[in-house]
Amino acid sequence: MGKKSFLPIAAAILIGLAHSAANAQQHSKIAHVGILLPSAPNTAADSNLEAFRQGLHDLGYVEGQNIILEYRWAENREDQYPALVADLIRLKVDIIFTSSTPAILVAKQATKTIPIVFPVSSDPVSVGIVNSFARPGGNATGLSSMASDLWPKRMELLKEAFPKVTRLAMIWNSSNPGMKLRAKETVASAGPLGVTVQDRGVSDLDGLEGVFATLTKIRPDALLVMVDPFTRFHLKRILEFAANNRLPAMYEDRSFVEAGGLISYGPWNAELYRRSAKYIDKILKGANPADLPVEQPTKFDFVINLKTAKQIDVIIPPNVLARADKVIR
Repeated sequence: MGKKSFLPIAAAILIGLAHSAANAQQHSKIAHVGILLPSAPNTAADSNLEAFRQGLHDLGYVEGQNIILEYRWAENREDQYPALVADLIRLKVDIIFTSSTPAILVAKQATKTIPIVFPVSSDPVSVGIVNSFARPGGNATGLSSMASDLWPKRMELLKEAFPKVTRLAMIWNSSNPGMKLRAKETVASAGPLGVTVQDRGVSDLDGLEGVFATLTKIRPDALLVMVDPFTRFHLKRILEFAANNRLPAMYEDRSFVEAGGLISYGPWNAELYRRSAKYIDKILKGANPADLPVEQPTKFDFVINLKTAKQIDVIIPPNVLARADKVIR
């Protein structure tokens, strides 16, 4: 074989090797996921985050080996979201993972190309995060907590546990657009049950303390507490107020009841976080978030804390206790 015939073959071999090396590098690339959480480290949100990491591990991802998680904490300051999102974009993360409706909206405004995955969102359609559950469109997808749809059920359970309840006070974060539909649906579901709801939306600690001062005077029969980063951040203060005033309270999230609240009904957020890891996996493998349907919870927990019931001197009827998925004694 002469030099002229050898050169094309050698060039072809070199090109093939180059392509193989490029492909190997692409497949061995370490994924970078930016995690923006509204809370601070070492809070109740840590159990959800651990569930998310476990979900990744179950899918074969190991931190530091084939995936890097870049953590950013807003520490309950929504004004930090733009800077934290910008920082993750600067790092050229492959995906942004965040759980707060305001944070998701900030991320969507900041980037149209980086996929966004949310483990929980109360109403992603009405606030404009996605176009529909079946076809999200855009660059965001994840799971819905069905928060607005579940309040009629919560009202029924509360009324069944305490039939004499007629005046409720509803505490929620009025600065979170994802909470507005929840508040509206809650008020609407109260009427048919013969209950009136005092809307006590607040957006800061001063407002929360002002509501507590008012409720101490007017004495509602029970509390409804909607859960988002703001109310979760002030969990201890809310539980303290309910206990000191011996007010029965219904929460959306079992973590409040496990911390000393009375009753909760809703999806288990840790399970939603675990399931959200599948979205990370699919997108890293090439799926388009616009085509990944938003999933909804499949399991709902009704949790009762009998220690708290005893503390505030209320009795939970046996038929209601029998329906509970978990009873803390």
